[in-house]
Amino acid sequence: MAGEGEKKPVLEMVQADGADEGCVTFVLHDEDHTLGNSLRYMIMKTVDTDFCGYTITHPSESKINFRIQTRGGLPATEPLRRGLNELSDVCKHVLNTFQARVNEFKERQEQPME
Repeated sequence: MAGEGEKKPVLEMVQADGADEGCVTFVLHDEDHTLGNSLRYMIMKTVDTDFCGYTITHPSESKINFRIQTRGGLPATEPLRRGLNELSDVCKHVLNTFQARVNEFKERQEQPME
């Protein structure tokens, strides 16, 4: 456990002894269904991913147990990294598109009506 003044890790990797790198559970702290379901969707789009799912251990805890199993000897960290990057790109696109439309709306509101 993290003591006072120490930051607890945002991401932990839990792997059974003797298990291969393609079957890993990641624990994401301070997250919920918002990230869990979106990230699961992005990771499952990868053809090398055999299984991807998450659970929230208890409603009062803000952590996700995120399980990834891959095929072909691919380490489970790769689909996680790729999924996080792709999700970040999608979020940036949505934010940029939204901001552009808000700016267009504001410009139309500033123009005098004919």
